[in-house]
Amino acid sequence: MLDHVGMQSADIAASAAFYDAVLAPLGGARIMDFGEAIGYGVPPHPDFWISRQATGEGFRESHLAFTAADRATVRAFFDAAVAAGAEVLHEPRLWPEYHANYYGAFVRDPDGNNVEAVSHGPE
Repeated sequence: MLDHVGMQSADIAASAAFYDAVLAPLGGARIMDFGEAIGYGVPPHPDFWISRQATGEGFRESHLAFTAADRATVRAFFDAAVAAGAEVLHEPRLWPEYHANYYGAFVRDPDGNNVEAVSHGPE
């Protein structure tokens, strides 16, 4: 349903390094790079953008959930995030309160956003 999502980053280089690492296991890649704005996705269309913080003061946490093909991919995302220095919010596990096959992992990106990889299929 969504065409694309964008959020601002206080440190675009740190955020770019983080998303380069954690989106790779999910099949995502840096598609466009304008320096002040970087688009990620599956070619040819970037659907997730980060850009240098240009508006507002302070911080409001965002939550981003990226689709993972399966549970192994959720774990690969989590491992890449930890290796990139992310704060662990929730290690990979089932979340039956959402639905029986909801398997997700949650970390913080360099700007403090809650970033998740989730698979909805059975093991």
